Amino acid sequence: MTTEFANEYAVINEGKNADITVDGVTYRRICLRTHVLWQGDDLAEVAQKYAGPLLEKGDIIFFGEKSVAATQGRSIPVETIKPSRLARFLVKFVYKNPHGVGISIPETMEMAVRECGRLRILFAAFVSAIGKLFGRRGWFYKIAGYRVASIDGPADYVVEPLNHCVTLGPLEPDKTAKYVSDAVGVPVIITDVNDLGGVILGVSDKSIDKDLMVRILKDNPLGQEGQQTPMGIIRPLKA
Repeated sequence: MTTEFANEYAVINEGKNADITVDGVTYRRICLRTHVLWQGDDLAEVAQKYAGPLLEKGDIIFFGEKSVAATQGRSIPVETIKPSRLARFLVKFVYKNPHGVGISIPETMEMAVRECGRLRILFAAFVSAIGKLFGRRGWFYKIAGYRVASIDGPADYVVEPLNHCVTLGPLEPDKTAKYVSDAVGVPVIITDVNDLGGVILGVSDKSIDKDLMVRILKDNPLGQEGQQTPMGIIRPLKA
């Protein structure tokens, strides 16, 4: 269930708030319901269609990383992935997070190996093992990098056809954000935000404050289930 704005595409997702106040400034997060983005979709055209009619001076467009990756052909049907022996071995040592698949199944681990290479993945696994001896988590992803940390596995709650795909992180996120920004005339960011936290993967302009953007989007207004809102607009509200 969503609550509609005046525009046919703009919504507030159930359980989310339209506005958030950060450092004394209130920002409106306008989520945009689109068609299911897939390989062949041009993100600039998508932004112009869904966000263009609503844009005002000071707005920032934000995209979820999964939708960007899907347009780049980086959502791979899980049944087409054949895990290697290395992937099947490494996955035995992965923490099974109840909030998502991550690289906890052989197919997603296989894609992690392909993304960063055998040597780097083995080194990341070694460093992770050392970290666990000291009760520290997260070292694996620090070594493996964002392209592994951004891997999402299949999940029943995700919109079709992404629900049976392994989706990799988007390629060249800064370049992609700038491409869209040049087309629509406002700043653009590409985010990896979920209900546990977030990071900004790409910005159209290096002057954009990534930490501020994370805090504005920290409650994940786009959602991560079947909302079909892969993008939105951040708008600072006047006092």
